[in-house]
Amino acid sequence: MYKLVAIDIDGTLINGHGEITPEVNAAIQAVQEKGVKVVLVTGRPIGGVTTFVEELGLNEEEDFVITYNGAFVQNTYTGEVILQNFLTYNDLEGLYELSQELNSPMHYFDLNNVYTPNKAISRYTVYESFTNQVPLHYQPIEEAPMDIQMPKVMYIDDEVSLNKIIDAIPESFKEKYTMVKSAAYFLEILHPLVSKGSVVKQLAEKLSIKREEIICIGDGGNDLSMIEYAGCGVAMDNAIPAVKEAADFQTLSNNENGVAYAIEKLVLNEDALVK
Repeated sequence: MYKLVAIDIDGTLINGHGEITPEVNAAIQAVQEKGVKVVLVTGRPIGGVTTFVEELGLNEEEDFVITYNGAFVQNTYTGEVILQNFLTYNDLEGLYELSQELNSPMHYFDLNNVYTPNKAISRYTVYESFTNQVPLHYQPIEEAPMDIQMPKVMYIDDEVSLNKIIDAIPESFKEKYTMVKSAAYFLEILHPLVSKGSVVKQLAEKLSIKREEIICIGDGGNDLSMIEYAGCGVAMDNAIPAVKEAADFQTLSNNENGVAYAIEKLVLNEDALVK
């Protein structure tokens, strides 16, 4: 029997209009009533998930949310920080210098804000701020506090340009950090210990839930690690090829209530087989 369902947000939980459909909401409520824990696992900042947590009622005792691709995990009932792995000012300096060499726009986060060192603020930075309802600030690197704790840095650009930037990143940087492409125009750079898969594993161990009792649902490159880790990895129909290849089950798209379909088939259906 499955005991934990971990769900990505963008491209998975919400549809193309940024909404949780009534069908998806109902399936999540039903699975919780069966005693199955539901955890949102997202690259979004903590401020970008609050409305979804409240809408789904995922803020009771022993409810958790995994944000910044695993860099920050919080108990949504008590506010207790369960896990955090942040980048430092030295990381920021090095990644900014590299962004200048590669001619890549970038932005970076603390727990409450998004900052850009680029005077010509990228439309992708504006989008990130607006989508997550996180205040945006122009802040040159030398003005950032030396004790800054950053969940992530992001290189951002149109898909063609960003792919060229990624190809040009030196192997030394790729070995030093976790780097995941969360969207066509977003490369997320994180602490080397951080990934959705590793943090789902840590949270499950805290809750005494076994790997084979876990379902993970996602669509993007940053979901791949948890899809591979899960007892049952579920790929959305709109997922990238690598996620579909790694998955044990493919559901419908995020515009076709894919999360609801997966939950109904794998958990609510009494004849569902446990992997």
